Amino acid sequence: MKIAVIGGGSWGTTLADLLAKKGHESRLWVREQTVMNEIRTTRENSWYLPGRKLSDKLEVSTDAATVANGAQHYIFAVPCQFIRNAYQRFIKYFPKNPVIICASKGIELDTLMTMSQVCDDALAAVKPRFAMLSGPSFAYEVIREMPTAVTLGCKDKKVGKDVQEALSTPYLRVYTTTDVRGVELGGAIKNIIAIAAGVADGLGFGGDARAALITRGLHEMSRLGKAMGAERQTFMGLSGMGDLVLTCTGDLSRNRQVGLRLAKGQKLLDILAEMKMVAEGVKTTEAVHALRQKVGVEMPLTEQVYAILYKDKEPAQAVLDLMTRDLKDE
Repeated sequence: MKIAVIGGGSWGTTLADLLAKKGHESRLWVREQTVMNEIRTTRENSWYLPGRKLSDKLEVSTDAATVANGAQHYIFAVPCQFIRNAYQRFIKYFPKNPVIICASKGIELDTLMTMSQVCDDALAAVKPRFAMLSGPSFAYEVIREMPTAVTLGCKDKKVGKDVQEALSTPYLRVYTTTDVRGVELGGAIKNIIAIAAGVADGLGFGGDARAALITRGLHEMSRLGKAMGAERQTFMGLSGMGDLVLTCTGDLSRNRQVGLRLAKGQKLLDILAEMKMVAEGVKTTEAVHALRQKVGVEMPLTEQVYAILYKDKEPAQAVLDLMTRDLKDE
């Protein structure tokens, strides 16, 4: 199978390397000439995955035409706010009905569209077949071949099975579902809750607070999902609860790190300026805050994270406001 992977960050590089090791014709598109040169000469992407050697079979280029040539399957692993631009860059090279596998998690801020909606909107002319890859997966652990399980959401069952087979290895187990909306919403909203969990940890709260945040965060995720046509069961799986637990507890979670540093009094712009990779939850919080108002869904955790990020609300006050809301049944 010829597969083009767009995005040379940690996750895109990891997926491209995995595919090359499996024997697929894997080509990785990177934006920076320096990253391309390094991978070609040293077989390493030291900026995102220091110390990890990449397959000699992995091809890498900054030229879109070279990467896209002859491919039918395209994995997009760029920050979600830039994915529309990435689609527009590559659309001229797509065949009819390309398989688009989205590995980016979030909601487009300008339109409040989910990732599948952005794909359908931006690529309507080529009639894409869309799949959403999500679940608890730190690239650093997958590239080290640690056991990981994820979910692929795809309405076309045959396409889903083909992609499942292409990505699955003895250390990466891929499950499938036709509930694309549930998979993409779970992957987006868990990043918001991870910021909240980081804030709680940064304020010195214990396991009780973290468990409450994860549980109530799952409830918010399910509530918005139900309002948008997703299946509640999906949020109990890897792309919902699984990813939520990982990002709220794992030290490799960029979004949790944002929350930790906010709780210590650091300013958001300073935090983001010092980060190597994008913390998707920051923009996703703004988008989901607007989306939940549009849909008419109550999401108190999202509301407080939004206030901390964009209204300079003190984290301790946000926690107090959550704890002293009107009492109600669970």
